[in-house]
Amino acid sequence: MTLGPQIAWDDTILPFQLDNSDVRGRLLRLDGTLDTILSQHDYPPAIEALVAEAAMLTAMIGQTIKLKWKLSLQVRGDGPARLIATDFYAPEKEGDPATIRAYASYDKERLIPNGPGFEQVGKGYFAVLIHQGSANKPYTGMTPLVGKSLSDCAQAYFAQSEQLPTRFQLTFGKSTWAGQQESWRAGGIMLQHMPKASPHVTGEGGSGEGGVLSAKDLLADDDAENWNRANILLDSVEELEMVGPTVQPTSLLVRLFHEEGPRVFDPQQVRFGCPCSEERVRESLSIYSARDLGHMTTEDGRVTADCQFCGAHYNLDPTTLGKDAEGSDGDGA
Repeated sequence: MTLGPQIAWDDTILPFQLDNSDVRGRLLRLDGTLDTILSQHDYPPAIEALVAEAAMLTAMIGQTIKLKWKLSLQVRGDGPARLIATDFYAPEKEGDPATIRAYASYDKERLIPNGPGFEQVGKGYFAVLIHQGSANKPYTGMTPLVGKSLSDCAQAYFAQSEQLPTRFQLTFGKSTWAGQQESWRAGGIMLQHMPKASPHVTGEGGSGEGGVLSAKDLLADDDAENWNRANILLDSVEELEMVGPTVQPTSLLVRLFHEEGPRVFDPQQVRFGCPCSEERVRESLSIYSARDLGHMTTEDGRVTADCQFCGAHYNLDPTTLGKDAEGSDGDGA
């Protein structure tokens, strides 16, 4: 597929609200950022798809966290795809872009030939962690892996852990700009029913897979009608509309939801970013004794470390590390 030139909405999250439906949402375009994330590794196609989907979910979920907070998504399974991990860093100050990173750990020998990404995960859990600064304990929410995609798992997470009916519609893939190299383009829409003071939950278990709550377990009749109508309208979206590049997000929201009173808020830019550094590597190794570091030292007499997210390589002198390094208050091996 050949596409036209980039537009200003690339790598942007647009929050919106449907006033006539009590529904809020986010519209995401993730293009150069996703291209950078996936270019850090040589993933097989099924793993690329998992990382792409996880990054998109993380960006849409993370857009609501406060300045300087961090939201992490982790998917762990017993299949070939052992771990998908993402981090979303909220801006330091208003107006700055958010940053995101992602990676996957997988067993190449166990990959299911030509199998879709979600089948590679197996049984496990979907977790969201919110880091609210060093003075506060991180929030953790966890639900089992259900459905046929990571989006299904995220919807189940919100129903079960937050009791919020949520819907994700995503599309992503490689495309070709006119006269340029192939690159990733991705677009998605998230819908979420506005929270109520007293969710409509019976306490008898959910109607979803494995007894997990679903949207219909949480909504009273009037709310369910509004929610269903918004979802039917979302079902009419086309993949090319979500990724652009010629359809602007604001125009798409009007096209889909003009009768629901769409209202948009300030967009949030998102970029690839990894905060790893030599200082942080040294800090992580500061708990080890000289004996422990000896087991980590290469034949060349160095301690090395690689960032799983961005691929940065650190090559350090073991005599400057750990509890026995000069200036440390450790008591040695």
